[in-house]
Amino acid sequence: MFDGIGQRVVCAWFPRLASDRALRLRPLEGLEDAPFALTLKQNNANRLYCLNRAAERQGLHRGMAYSDARAFCPELQSRPAEPEADRAFLQTLHRWALRYCPWVGFDGNDGLVLRITGAAHLFGGEEAMLAQMQHSMAAAGIELCLGLADTRGAAWALAHYAAQQTQAGQALAVAGETLRALGTLPVSALRLDEKTVVALQRLGLRNIASLAASPRAPLARRFGPALFLRLDQALGELPEALDPAPEPPHFGLRLTLPEPIGLSADVKAGTQRLLEGLCAKLKTQEMGALRLCLTLRRVDQASLDLPLRLARPMRDPASILPLFERGVSAVDAGYGIDQLRLEATLVEPMASQQTSYIVSDHSQERLDDLITRLGTRIGLENIQRFVPNDTHIPERSFRLLPAVLARLQPLQAWMQAPNGPSSRPLRIFPAEPIEASGNRPPQRFSWRRLALTTVRAIGPERIAPEWWCEDSGWDTGLRDYWRVETQQGRRLWLYYTPQRPAWFVQGEFA
Repeated sequence: MFDGIGQRVVCAWFPRLASDRALRLRPLEGLEDAPFALTLKQNNANRLYCLNRAAERQGLHRGMAYSDARAFCPELQSRPAEPEADRAFLQTLHRWALRYCPWVGFDGNDGLVLRITGAAHLFGGEEAMLAQMQHSMAAAGIELCLGLADTRGAAWALAHYAAQQTQAGQALAVAGETLRALGTLPVSALRLDEKTVVALQRLGLRNIASLAASPRAPLARRFGPALFLRLDQALGELPEALDPAPEPPHFGLRLTLPEPIGLSADVKAGTQRLLEGLCAKLKTQEMGALRLCLTLRRVDQASLDLPLRLARPMRDPASILPLFERGVSAVDAGYGIDQLRLEATLVEPMASQQTSYIVSDHSQERLDDLITRLGTRIGLENIQRFVPNDTHIPERSFRLLPAVLARLQPLQAWMQAPNGPSSRPLRIFPAEPIEASGNRPPQRFSWRRLALTTVRAIGPERIAPEWWCEDSGWDTGLRDYWRVETQQGRRLWLYYTPQRPAWFVQGEFA
């Protein structure tokens, strides 16, 4: 679809989308007017990602190093940025914008574009529509800049360069007078790259009106066709694509029955029919279902929901159908069931796999299927698994997570190093003190009423406490760990604390 003269386009720009979203979730209690910024790690440096107005008034700007920002503004409040959450929030705003017109698309990572041709009169005119949009976002605590013009390029320029200068946060171009509305705006409003903008300013072409009045041939030879392509698109001389965002696929099917059913076998047959259609749709989109919900509507209009959670993405009807059998057999059909609805409420990408005559190892899939079958009886959250943790601290070297969330990942290189966690004992227990002196493993010591003699000791491996974490178990400071083999056959993991000289046993090798 193209926009041009005779159409009206709105550009909705959210200049502080990320920071507004973060403050909506967790407001600064008692510090509403404090400088606030989100930080993002870029090129091994923490930089400002998005700021509120108070932070900008302190002279801070996007891309600034976080350490420099704290030096300029010690009272700066900050949080880590979440780009994925910001994109999901923009999806929510896209659904909000659909109330004004059916033609809504995305404009970068912080804006929307709306084709409101023929829809403004439903809200009392263009100005009334924009005012309503501003009021709605102001009530939600989100800053919004609006630009309205005949073309997408002109609407973008007004939203980014003119709307912020107005008290209402919006700028309108009268139909057919685009050049007049854009004339005083800088050439950067044409969405040109920074190098081209600087070169045009050195030539004295600082605004769009002066650029439009200049001879085209010399400028086209120097800057190429992209310069006047953007100008003509903004003025409506050339078309520009205006595509609405595609609707996300909906993974749900419904089966309405001509006569009510009440037998479990009939419900199972209907569920199988729905599963075949749903799994075919999942395969087309290369997705797999992690959560399913089967809804049975009875004749008395009561609905029965049968949720199903899977340990891995699946789209095989023959494998999923038996998992519904337990729930279906316990259903009270009443006077009969006249409608079945099956929906995949949570999906995950699942690429197609090439078939081969070579026998492959499906042990992980079989384990996930076992977890799914057990989870339908006792709940997936009650099946837990130990997973390695990214730390050198022995007490924190593992976490206990639900087996569904604890997908096994390859160990990092440092975890497989000679002194990494993979070389540590399988049995780690709370530290047990032993009687010994000196900073070398004792030749003879007593542990758990056993008299032991050291044959060989390997070490030390020095582990320092993580100063950024609070842990009362590390109040002794540094630890020097040793692998000790005894004459009696015990292989122990000992450590020595230099700050407070003492020896402890914390683990035993198999």
